[in-house]
Amino acid sequence: MPWLLLVILLLAVMFLPSWWVRHVMRKYAQPEDRYEGTGAQLARSLLDRLGMEHVGVEETGQGDHYDPTEKMVRLSPDHFNGHSLTAVTVAAHEVGHAIQDFDGYRPLDVRTKLAVMGSGLSRVASLMVIAGPLAALLLRQPALSWVGLALGAGGILFAALLHLITLPVEFDASFGRAMPLLEKGKLLHENDYPHARKILRAAAMTYVAQALIGIATAWRWLRLPR
Repeated sequence: MPWLLLVILLLAVMFLPSWWVRHVMRKYAQPEDRYEGTGAQLARSLLDRLGMEHVGVEETGQGDHYDPTEKMVRLSPDHFNGHSLTAVTVAAHEVGHAIQDFDGYRPLDVRTKLAVMGSGLSRVASLMVIAGPLAALLLRQPALSWVGLALGAGGILFAALLHLITLPVEFDASFGRAMPLLEKGKLLHENDYPHARKILRAAAMTYVAQALIGIATAWRWLRLPR
């Protein structure tokens, strides 16, 4: 029974944040015609107002994000073309990251460099997960198999820690950049501001959820029977 409760608790910790994020985003995606302009139009307007005409806005299928290398705010189709509170709030959040980049916000730069490093480590770890057991079989050294698994778990754990490191950057983009812009410009309906804050908190919680899933996955790998 204690093990069952532990498993239930672990599953709740891993998946409840993700469920809550999806729930909040869907809730405020209605009504679809809440605002006259789209998320893309709001992003473009904010960037131009701040003298950041060099930053582009485009639609993507890879999820909402700001690319500091390409100087591009990228929005998913629902948010690029959408007129909902979720669409315009998410667009403002990504503009917040563009402002961080424009201002030389150091934590964003550190996070970007770690992400590039993490991408390389992830590829090496994935290769070792495959190569480790194969080398162990060919060289008749079982320990090599566990080295590969440990490196794989390490790669997953690094990605999870990167998500946690990202949190301060996300909160600054949301509440240090996006919300002041929305409030000072009176860009939302008056009673929408509390709901916009919920959306921004939900956006940050995606990184908490991904970090928890990554940590749990790495722990499961390291706990495999030897």
